[in-house]
Amino acid sequence: MDGGRDVEDGGSVAPLVRRIRGRVLPSQSRLPLPQVTFLSLVFSSSSKKLSIRTGQCFLLNGFIFLGSILVLHLLVIPTLQWILPENCCQITSQDSCPFSSVLKLYSFLHFGLVQLLYVFWFYPLYIFSFILSAIWYSDIAKHGFAAMEGSQSTLEQPSSKNEAVALERKIETEKLVDLGGLMIGIGEQVYSILLLTFFFLEVYVLGFVPYIGKPLNILLLSWMYAYYCFEYKWNFTGVSLDKRLDFFESNWAFFAGFGNPCVLASFFFSPLVGYGVMAILFPLFVLTATSSRAEQAIFSEGRKKRDAGIGRLPIFYAADTLSMWVLGLFSLESREQLQEKKMH
Repeated sequence: MDGGRDVEDGGSVAPLVRRIRGRVLPSQSRLPLPQVTFLSLVFSSSSKKLSIRTGQCFLLNGFIFLGSILVLHLLVIPTLQWILPENCCQITSQDSCPFSSVLKLYSFLHFGLVQLLYVFWFYPLYIFSFILSAIWYSDIAKHGFAAMEGSQSTLEQPSSKNEAVALERKIETEKLVDLGGLMIGIGEQVYSILLLTFFFLEVYVLGFVPYIGKPLNILLLSWMYAYYCFEYKWNFTGVSLDKRLDFFESNWAFFAGFGNPCVLASFFFSPLVGYGVMAILFPLFVLTATSSRAEQAIFSEGRKKRDAGIGRLPIFYAADTLSMWVLGLFSLESREQLQEKKMH
């Protein structure tokens, strides 16, 4: 954050990163944080597109994905165990089992059929759900943000019925005003992808630390999910990377609490079930983050937090240092290629 982001001049990446960080944080809104959950529920019924996307998310991840796992464990596996018994007591009541070779074959067939279901249904469905849900999450955040802005305009002054549509179009087009803004946006996405990738690797590695690995894993995943939820809103409102990271690290306790329910709800299940639970809850957290006014609520408590001794925590320091190192390598390579071209 303070020292890890500074790179040498002369590279092609470093000036772009500095331009990205120089953008201005938008002014804070007026709605307080306690209205967040209520407004999230109101948006689902007031925006048709938002309702459709949210319903599609619940249908795919809840009914189809989790429903398939439920059918597998409650219907398919018990049926296979009845057709292909693995224990001799299911066939005969004798103490000695004359069907041991047959039972081994049944056990192999049972295992193979279940694995085929995972390979040809659950894993492809997981990949399909992951990609499609990522697209839908962005749409949910966009429609939620437009509905939020439209509801605010309705409260402040009379508005037309097409105002929400105009706001959506404004969100889609205002970032492509000029070529410079487009390049800054690309730079933001590259840096953000690198940062979150290294942070995820950090979460994964720390999970293997004895005794404290699991608690650290839960805490870091809570921060990661919270950042993902708020990143949609920050992208729409044009908050610079430097501002959003500074705000996130300065209010680490709030964001840990925000992302913790989503993590705990899926942490104690198997990986596939945990993903399905998280995929159902995540749109609600995205809507909550999109409709919240956390900045105003937290900044109003800034003095109290400083008096209580809660300061900035460098959550992304390691990930940021590695990201800037990678960007520095690309910068050095581009300069070397330019010098080689000049020599030829």
